[in-house]
Amino acid sequence: MNMYVVFIRKARQSSFLFLDLLTMKRTKIKDLLISAEFGQRVTVKGWVRTFRNNQFIAINDGSSINNIQAVVDFEATDPALLKRITTGAAVSVTGILTESLGKGQQVELKADTVEILGDCDAEKYPLQPKKHSLEFLREIAHLRFRTNTFNAVFKVRNALSFAIHQFFQERGFVYMHSPIITGSDAEGAGEMFRVTTIDFDNVPRNEDGSVNFKEDFFGKSTNLTVSGQLEGELAALAFGEIYTFGPTFRAENSNTTRHLAEFWMIEPEMAFYELDDNMDLAEDLLKYVIKYALEHCKEELEFLKNRLLEEEKQKPQAERSDLDLISKLNFCLDNSFERVTYTEAIDILKSSKPNQKKQFKYLIDNWGADLQSEHERFLVEKHFKKPVILTDYPADIKAFYMKQNDVDAQGHSTVRAMDILFPGIGEIVGGSQREENLEKLERRMAEMHIPAEEMSWFLDTRRFGTVPHSGFGLGFERLVLFVTGMTNIRDVIPFPRTPKNAEF
Repeated sequence: MNMYVVFIRKARQSSFLFLDLLTMKRTKIKDLLISAEFGQRVTVKGWVRTFRNNQFIAINDGSSINNIQAVVDFEATDPALLKRITTGAAVSVTGILTESLGKGQQVELKADTVEILGDCDAEKYPLQPKKHSLEFLREIAHLRFRTNTFNAVFKVRNALSFAIHQFFQERGFVYMHSPIITGSDAEGAGEMFRVTTIDFDNVPRNEDGSVNFKEDFFGKSTNLTVSGQLEGELAALAFGEIYTFGPTFRAENSNTTRHLAEFWMIEPEMAFYELDDNMDLAEDLLKYVIKYALEHCKEELEFLKNRLLEEEKQKPQAERSDLDLISKLNFCLDNSFERVTYTEAIDILKSSKPNQKKQFKYLIDNWGADLQSEHERFLVEKHFKKPVILTDYPADIKAFYMKQNDVDAQGHSTVRAMDILFPGIGEIVGGSQREENLEKLERRMAEMHIPAEEMSWFLDTRRFGTVPHSGFGLGFERLVLFVTGMTNIRDVIPFPRTPKNAEF
């Protein structure tokens, strides 16, 4: 009788434990790493980073850049199960949270049960527990999220994205969704991706042999947008202040560390703003989102700072940064951006040592030159040693919609444009006060061969209740590049689209 009762009690205890494990909720590793509630039974689920001595499992669930260590009693664990605990395998581990006696961690998990949720063939898994080059990781971009570097980069990207929305929402801006498929070219550059459903094996033709786009899906030639600005202006002249934040596309054959074919842009447009208002808003936005990242991504930025310091040890002393990543970000917060006209910048560049010694790839000889990245970075990193806002560019090198200044004493024709230049990046923001005068805008469009009849909808904003207004575009990936300290723009977007590359 007594033996029967003991058996029933043990059976019930086992059943209760089994039911407890089934109903136990997962606790995020991020929360456990800062917990001091030792002795509690918890369940963690994640991916194995390493498994040492058949005993110590380093588990990461993506919630933190750091792992939690689970300690397995290998003598009491099925050897077949131990063989399945491999790097990359997904596991569920339940046990008691204890204070760690090892170095580098405050807590660990004394495992009671280990369940394999998803096996991983260690010999075929490309992410081995060693350092991988960024070039290699780009080839397996679908798996690189599992590394510490890309955990940190995309957590920062997420925080910056949220901060941008928060900045504008706090100021009463209206978030607009501009079209991705468009019949206009906002820049007048013509470097666009065409959208079509035309059968390439049976292309409809006009009598002159040209493609008959009336037979296409939209009845006209259409493209992926290069900017939401023109549509944004329509909304700004009704709501006052709006912003767009979405993907844009440029069919530029540029294989550089700063260019993508598909990228994200933040484009605010504001009625009743002149150029100084525009610059103030852009500077406030950049400082706001950088500050937000510093406050909410401390763990990630500390990791990226140390990663960058290790990387720079391989460089000659003269090529190393004066400031570490976090110091650089704080430097941008602590200093007002230098505001300089294009004409002043040309004078500085013409008399600079790199220009006089012909070290620039593109020498600055005359007023009117289109500044290159090397010129922008010289102004920011060598001359002013702080972010710079360049204004009043030559009209000939800027878009048709920018407000025209009066011709200056030297006979220069300029527009009320502004570019913000950042260290290590060059141009990060481009914007202007928009030309609100209908006659001037139509004349400029004619000079640049932009058909006014196709843009009649846009010109209506100048025909009916026109006002001074301004806006700018902030390249989101360039912002992420700057804040994370990464050096290649392909490493700050999940799946980069570049010439000859549209993987995943």
